Amino acid sequence: MAIYNASIPGGLATADTEPVSVQSRSAWFREFDPARRPLWVVEDDAQRINAWLSVRSFYGRPAYHRTVELGVYTAPDSQRRGHARWLLDHAVQQAPRMGIATLLAFVFAHNAPSISLFTGRGFSAWGRLPLVAELDGVERDLVILGRRVG
Repeated sequence: MAIYNASIPGGLATADTEPVSVQSRSAWFREFDPARRPLWVVEDDAQRINAWLSVRSFYGRPAYHRTVELGVYTAPDSQRRGHARWLLDHAVQQAPRMGIATLLAFVFAHNAPSISLFTGRGFSAWGRLPLVAELDGVERDLVILGRRVG
C-alpha cells in the first residue's frame, strides 16, 4: 500500500484523501483472480515492488464481463523508468486470453502524465465527467480513457 499511499498527497492519481491500510483493503485484494482479474507487479532485483497494475471488473454487472478497469501506480523513486508502460503493454497483450475486449481507465483531467501514458499506449478519451471530485478544495474533472483489444 506504500506506493498507493504515496500517490495521495499529490492529488493526481487517486480520489482517496487519507492513507489506506492493507487491512482496510483486504476485500479489494480478494477480488483479484490471476486467471481473469489479475494484479501484476514489477519488482527490482531485491524483490521490492516498483509498480503495480490492477485489472478489475467494470461496474459489477454480468453484461460487462468483457470490460475491465485498469489502475496503475509507480513508486515515486521508480517513476519514468518504463514500468507503467510495460505493465500497460502486458495488460493489452494478455486481455484476449482473459476474455477481455475493452480496457478502461479513469484518470483525473489534470493528471497529464497519466493521460500521456495511456494515450501513448493506444487509449483515447471516451468521456469526461466534469467537476465530479474535490481535491484540496478544488473541483476536478475525470476523464474516461478506453481501448478495444483483440
